Amino acid sequence: MTDATLHEQTAANVDRYRWVVLATCSLSVFMAGIDVTIVNVALPSIQHALHVSVSGLQWTIDAYTLVIACLLMLSGSLADRFGRRRIFQIGLVMFTLAFLACSLTPSLGWLIAFRGVQAIGGSMLNPVAMSIIANTFTDRAGRAKAIGVWGSVAGLSLASGPVLGGLLVSGLGWRSIFWINIPVGLIAIALAQRFVPESRAEHPRRLDPPGQVAVIALLGCLTAGIIEGPSSGWDSASIIALFAVATLATLALVVLESRRREPLIDMRYFRSVPFSGAALIGVVALATLGGFLFLNTFYLQDVRGYSALHAGLLTIPMAAMLAVFSTVSGRLVASRGPRLALIMSGALIGVGAVMLVDVSVHTAVWYLIVAYVLYGAGAGLVSAPITNTALSGMPRDQASVAGAIASTFRQTGAAVGVAVTGAVIASSSAGFVYASHAAWSVVAGGGAVVVLLGMVSTGHWAQSTAERSGARLASGMSLAPERAR
Repeated sequence: MTDATLHEQTAANVDRYRWVVLATCSLSVFMAGIDVTIVNVALPSIQHALHVSVSGLQWTIDAYTLVIACLLMLSGSLADRFGRRRIFQIGLVMFTLAFLACSLTPSLGWLIAFRGVQAIGGSMLNPVAMSIIANTFTDRAGRAKAIGVWGSVAGLSLASGPVLGGLLVSGLGWRSIFWINIPVGLIAIALAQRFVPESRAEHPRRLDPPGQVAVIALLGCLTAGIIEGPSSGWDSASIIALFAVATLATLALVVLESRRREPLIDMRYFRSVPFSGAALIGVVALATLGGFLFLNTFYLQDVRGYSALHAGLLTIPMAAMLAVFSTVSGRLVASRGPRLALIMSGALIGVGAVMLVDVSVHTAVWYLIVAYVLYGAGAGLVSAPITNTALSGMPRDQASVAGAIASTFRQTGAAVGVAVTGAVIASSSAGFVYASHAAWSVVAGGGAVVVLLGMVSTGHWAQSTAERSGARLASGMSLAPERAR
């Protein structure tokens, strides 16, 4: 065997190994993605079985998204310090066990609690997996392709949820939706142990308890205020206090993190316009998705009277477009950059939501399907460009923390979307259909914001700020060992 042949075989083996790592990491995003849409399909059944209010259902969703948003950055820092594979495996175990616990829950309170435990494990999955991918695919083209595959799996998981959820709820009851991820989790645990390499940041950040407390206070109080506002009264002392604490926590977070040498949230990241833009787009885009899923579930099942299976089948066009355009988005970003994908995403989200502003009991099914197709295409286009943009110019050694911050904004958006649209519905006494018109208008406005932010955050000036920010971060990290001495 010649040296050239041996070299080719070695390169092929390394390439296959990298794609097995990618497949393993993609299982985690599949588990997390399918959980989002499959639980939404079951909400009406959970409401009837456990006799809960709209706010109780909001907490069923937001207990997960809120906790995961609060802990993503901490998990990213822990992974950089103690080992990415180790934290990834712990997350997989917790996530899988929590699914089993949710399926056995006796009441709403326990369901919300187990969803919180599930989120603790979930916070250790996607941002850490993204960092593993970034450190496995070191060349720019390979990383872009891997991120495209990642986005495609995310889209596929979101697309699978409504149909699988409808089948399971209609056939076996709402508890069965939590069974599906248990075997997937066990497979991912085994593959991670066998194939995922251990890696750490060369200079991991110190833990930042004050910053972590500020994040929890900010997101927790903001979400609680929005969800409980309609029932407690927007001018009640408790709601005013929640918003006041959220405001103070925001100010404290900015002040504390700007002064710490190794903060939980490095404010220097936000000097990069693409990173800041990607974070804000993540909030807005995922808020529209959270709102869409929440509103559409109740519209189809409670207003139209469809079964969970029928509702899931009607959602297939949206889900299919989301999956297809997640793949298209990855390729589009690899060939044309993120700008076009972001503009198209916002436009399609906006148009699809506008079509749903005036829905009624008698709206034609074909009309709903057209709106679902447009919205699904827009939602599918957004994942790859915001992931790519968030990491633009960032030092590879800090990919886990940067990815965790970007993911935190996306999870925050999902929580806020459910909270806001649910609050709009709960604040109205005119019935779901009429109240949903205002809620759909909020979703449509989010699409317009995505277009605007996509244009601002992807130009030449924006890219130059990313390069300068990355250079400063790299320079700061190179000085860290000397400062430590």
